[in-house]
Amino acid sequence: MARTPSNMLPLGTSAPEFNLRNTIDDKMVSLDEAKGIKGTVIMFICNHCPFVKHVNAELSKLAKDYVSKGIKCIAISSNDAENYPEDGPDKMKENAIQQGFIFPYLYDETQEVAKAYDAACTPDFYVFDKHSKLVYRGQLDDSRPGNDIPVTGKDLRHAIENIIEEEPVSKDQKPSIGCNIKWK
Repeated sequence: MARTPSNMLPLGTSAPEFNLRNTIDDKMVSLDEAKGIKGTVIMFICNHCPFVKHVNAELSKLAKDYVSKGIKCIAISSNDAENYPEDGPDKMKENAIQQGFIFPYLYDETQEVAKAYDAACTPDFYVFDKHSKLVYRGQLDDSRPGNDIPVTGKDLRHAIENIIEEEPVSKDQKPSIGCNIKWK
């Protein structure tokens, strides 16, 4: 199990645009049509990574907790599905349904979106404010597979609460740790 950290895209970066296929309903989804009124959480995840499997239930819960508060979540998988078939679009759809995801689970087949976000690992999290400016990037919380720390989402939730309340988000942010993105 590789332990790859986030690259930590500079705060204040504008959210890179995209138009990707949602594996759940097979429709194209752009950032502009999927973003939240108050903020947007972009998550680079995949199906096979043990770090993502460890937090899937919290990702589903987090999205449900904040959707009514103007925060939208968008998940993207950029892994090479040819060499990692479990991360292919059909399996992504199955996983999204099984996990109860209420957010789009987009497939970045060309990996251009992952490169635009400087994504490095799964899971990798980015929170953008209502102006689509990056205010948080890093970990969900301190929990990792096998470390016996409960999954709470506290770091990501704190950043989301701050943008809902229009408070500054702390610049003291820890990188996420996970499996490296499987590049082609």
